[in-house]
Amino acid sequence: MGLRKDIWRVGIVNSPLQHILAQGTLEGLPVVWTPPMRRFCFRADPFGLWRDDRLYVFVEDYDYRVRVGSIDVLIYDKSLHLLEQRKVLQTPWHLSYPYVFEADGHTWMLPEAFRSGKLTLYRCRHFPDQWEEATVIDLGDDIAIDATPFFHDGLWWLFYMPATSRTAAVGALHLAYAPSLLGPWQRHHANPVRLDNASTRPGGTPCVHNGKLVLPVQDCTHTYGGAIRPLTFDTLTPDRVVTHAGAAIGQNDSFAPYTEGMHTLAGVGPVTLIDAKYTDLSAYGIGLQAWREVRRLGARLFHPKGA
Repeated sequence: MGLRKDIWRVGIVNSPLQHILAQGTLEGLPVVWTPPMRRFCFRADPFGLWRDDRLYVFVEDYDYRVRVGSIDVLIYDKSLHLLEQRKVLQTPWHLSYPYVFEADGHTWMLPEAFRSGKLTLYRCRHFPDQWEEATVIDLGDDIAIDATPFFHDGLWWLFYMPATSRTAAVGALHLAYAPSLLGPWQRHHANPVRLDNASTRPGGTPCVHNGKLVLPVQDCTHTYGGAIRPLTFDTLTPDRVVTHAGAAIGQNDSFAPYTEGMHTLAGVGPVTLIDAKYTDLSAYGIGLQAWREVRRLGARLFHPKGA
């Protein structure tokens, strides 16, 4: 981990995803930002659902002091006034990218949790904060990062990055498909279907735009989560995949100081959820990193393996 820290903030854009894709920019669109957090903490990876005129925004909650993310939900009324915040999912391993969606009469969440060594699909027992493990999605030898499911043309599709290397995690798009959300899942024979640091890592909710499936993807050319681009699937079948990427979605100068990146674009009916970042290279952040390394070294000295 470098000394420079990415600090993200989640915003609610008062515009539908299809409009943003058509315009290619967020310029001029009103944004409601989630409340600020204490230093070196952030919220990111927003996904949401509407229920009874309330907007439920699920986010990664992260503290650089702990470095193990968990999932929170922020609840807004229809005027986008914040009502409350709750913890909804916490595990011993890092959680992020809480992709929430509705299908087959249930509410599901597929969070990013590759450090657990598996891809676990959760079913909601009591909305919004009680979840149970429904199944582990079997992708053979692949451990998926930012897995994003979507039902299209009679099949469930899963867009993901493999956790084989840092290079693959930002530049090698893989696909799997299944007749049912619960499987069995078949990895696409053409994997990786796209190789490009600028337009492969999933970063939001797929949608059908102008008759074709579009997946928001991250541009990691110069930095992780540098921007969001629309990736259009001109052909998407078990036999063949053809894609092309559009220009980066323009940001708004009013986001300052959060103008150094964006890595989520998630449609939720009439609104779209985003996150934007700035990077912190302060003496406090450097000291925080050093403090963590000293603690880690101390733990190894006093609790060696096999002791």
